[in-house]
Amino acid sequence: MDLATRKIPMRKDILTNKMYPKREMVRIVKDKEGNISIDPTGKKPGRGAYVGLDPEAIKDAKAKKSLEKVFSHAIPENFYDELFDFVDHQKARMDLFGDLGKKH
Repeated sequence: MDLATRKIPMRKDILTNKMYPKREMVRIVKDKEGNISIDPTGKKPGRGAYVGLDPEAIKDAKAKKSLEKVFSHAIPENFYDELFDFVDHQKARMDLFGDLGKKH
């Protein structure tokens, strides 16, 4: 199958309800013990949810405590800051280098 006919996996951003290509998103996962973490590999076990590369949406989520609603679990304030920094960094990389999923 060539690249022109290859299906691009899409995921819904839990903060904006918009669909984006999976590789342009960040996965957040809640494990069995209830720990919430960023999953850069997309392979950690647990309940996962995706957020887009929009730092402003992370700021809004912190103010509205959106992730608490999604995961039905208390989220530490510093997790939002960590997520903001990660998303901001990934967005900057995407802007600089283009598609993060391509092998160079």
